[in-house]
Amino acid sequence: MSCPASVEITFARMRFLITQNPTNSTISKFIEDWSFEDGAPPPNQIVDDWLNLVKAKFQEEPGCCIAIHCAAGLGRAPVLVALALIESGMKYEDAVQFITQKKRGAFNSKQLLYLEKYRPKMRLHRKNVCSHCCVQ
Repeated sequence: MSCPASVEITFARMRFLITQNPTNSTISKFIEDWSFEDGAPPPNQIVDDWLNLVKAKFQEEPGCCIAIHCAAGLGRAPVLVALALIESGMKYEDAVQFITQKKRGAFNSKQLLYLEKYRPKMRLHRKNVCSHCCVQ
């Protein structure tokens, strides 16, 4: 059985690489390790930690790419990327479609229901991401 291919998701100056489980030689490239139950939505603490990391990383290194993995590159990683897209202003339906166009089968029904019911706080919305912007 082969691993699913990695895919890049780019939206509003954010870049994510959804990849399969890292190997011993690539694990050092990943800076955090937040695991949660396969096929389940993420716990609130992981969502908060993830969105804080996304916001900080794109402020510190504009144009960088955040790699995120789960065991098969399906389910957990796409849900977290979808949350970042939703928090940046994308509708949940559009975020799901955007990701599934590149990664078929990315979500299960439990995760889709979670994303549908998720209420964003706009933590990654353009005006909240750029703390050094000004109007001239």
